[in-house]
Amino acid sequence: MTALTLSTSSAATLRADAVVVGVAKGPKGPVVAPGAEAVDQAFDGKLAAVLETLGASGGEGEATKLPAPSGLKAPVVLAVGLGELPAEDEGFAEEALRRAAGTAARALAGVKKAAFALPVEDAESVAAIGEGAIMGAYSFTSYRGTDGKKETAKADRSAPLAEAAILGGKPRDKAFKAAVERAAAVAGEVNRARDLINIPSNDLFPKSFATEAQTAAKEHGLKVEVLDEKALLKGGFGGIMGVGQGSANPPRLVRVAYTHPKAEKTLALVGKGITYDSGGISLKPAGHNETMKCDMSGAAAVFAAVVAVAKLGLQVNVTGWLALAENMPSGTATRPGDVLKMYSGKTVEVLNTDAEGRLVLADALTRASEENPDAIVDVATLTGAMVLALGERTFGVMANDDAFRAAIHEIAEEVGEQAWPMPLPAELRKTMDSSIADMANMGDRMGGGLVAGLFLKEFVGEGITWAHLDIAGPAFHEKAPYGYTPKGGTGSAVRTLVRLAERTADGDLG
Repeated sequence: MTALTLSTSSAATLRADAVVVGVAKGPKGPVVAPGAEAVDQAFDGKLAAVLETLGASGGEGEATKLPAPSGLKAPVVLAVGLGELPAEDEGFAEEALRRAAGTAARALAGVKKAAFALPVEDAESVAAIGEGAIMGAYSFTSYRGTDGKKETAKADRSAPLAEAAILGGKPRDKAFKAAVERAAAVAGEVNRARDLINIPSNDLFPKSFATEAQTAAKEHGLKVEVLDEKALLKGGFGGIMGVGQGSANPPRLVRVAYTHPKAEKTLALVGKGITYDSGGISLKPAGHNETMKCDMSGAAAVFAAVVAVAKLGLQVNVTGWLALAENMPSGTATRPGDVLKMYSGKTVEVLNTDAEGRLVLADALTRASEENPDAIVDVATLTGAMVLALGERTFGVMANDDAFRAAIHEIAEEVGEQAWPMPLPAELRKTMDSSIADMANMGDRMGGGLVAGLFLKEFVGEGITWAHLDIAGPAFHEKAPYGYTPKGGTGSAVRTLVRLAERTADGDLG
C-alpha cells in the first residue's frame, strides 16, 4: 500500500520522483492552486500559461506531465485538475482534493515517491489527499503472470506509487498526524474490499471468504464465529441454505465483532455475500454473468469497515454479519415455486431464484436483531432496478426511520460517496403477498428496488433502527478509471460505514 508522510519541505527542495500540483478552472483559463507557489516560481510565474498552451483547463480529471525546470529537485511536474475555482472566501472541497490526488496517483504508477503540493487548509484536507492517493494508487495484479524478464520489467513500471509525501501539513500536530493515520486505515480497508471483490469466484467462495475473515480478524483482535452448512441447517437458516443448496460450495454465516470497553452504542452491519450469482434456476441471460463475482461487495464492505473501526480504536461496538452463499443451478437447487422457512419463522415463496440476495440478508438481519443493537445497516448489490433509478455511481438509501436515512445520506455525501434517499411505499408491500406462504420474494417489477427494501424490512427486529444501502450501481466499475476509482471492485460504502461508526462513537446520532 502507498505510504503516507507529512513534510514541511518546499515543493522545490523536497527530493522526489515527481511533484504534484493543483490547477483550477478559472474564468479566463487555468489557475495554479495554493500549495504550488514554489513550482510556479520555478516556471517564472508562467506555469498556468504553459499548461494552457498544452491544452489543460484545470477541469476535474485532467493530468498533465511536464519536465521540471531548474530550481526543482523533482524531475517531473504533474498538474492535476481540481475543477471550478472556488469563491474567494471558500477553499477547495475535500472531494475535489481526494479525486485530484487519486488522478495523480494513477498517473504516477511505477513512481517510488511523489510530493503532493495540493491545497492544504487543515487536517481534513490532508486526510482527503491521503485517501485519494492510496485509493488512486490501487492496483489488482494478483492474477497477472510474469513470463520472463521482459514481463517483469513491465510489471514494475505499472507498480503502484510507493510513497506520497503531503506538503503543507504539520507533522508534529496531533490533528494532522491523526488525519494521516485515519486516511491510511480507511483507504487501506477500501482497498481490502476491492481485493476481495476482484478475486475470481473459483478462488473466493463462502468457505474461503470465511477463512480470509478469520485470518484478518486474528491480526486485528476481532472475534469471529463461522456457521457452516451443518450449523445453518440445524439453526433453521432457511434463506441462506435455500440459496446455497445448489452449489458444490456450501454457504456460511460469519459474525465478526469489534468491542470497545467504554462503548455505549452498538452497530450491526449486515453484508450480502453472494460469491457468485448465476441466477440459480432462474438463470441470468447471456452477458449478465461475467461480473457476478462482485455480488459479494456488500459483505466485503462490511468486513473492511469492521477492520477499519478496529484499526481506529473507535469507542463503539460494531458487529459485522457476512451472509455468504453461491447461487448456482443444479439438481439440488431451490426451484421457482419452492417455499423456504426463514430463520425468523416466516415462510417465503421463491418466485425468482435470482432474487436471492434478499433471502440471505433476511436470515442475517433476523440473527443480528437478536443481539438488540442500537441500529442495523445492511449493504448489498441487491437490485438492477436501483441502477436504472440512480445510475452507476450512486447508491440508494432506505430506512425505517426518516432521520436515520437522512443522517446516512449526509454521511455518505460528507465522505465523498454518492448516495440518494429512497422511500419505502407501504402499498408495494402487498405486491409480495403469496397465496401459499407468508410472503413471496418478488413483487411489482416497477419500483423493484423499493420492493426489495420492503422485503428486508420484514426481517428487522421490532423497535430497531435500520437502513438498507443498495450499492448495485457503484460497487463494480466496468468503464475507464477516474479519480480514485479503479476498474473493477470499488469498495463502495466502506467510507460511509466507518464515518457512521465514528459519529455513533461521538454520540452524534443520539
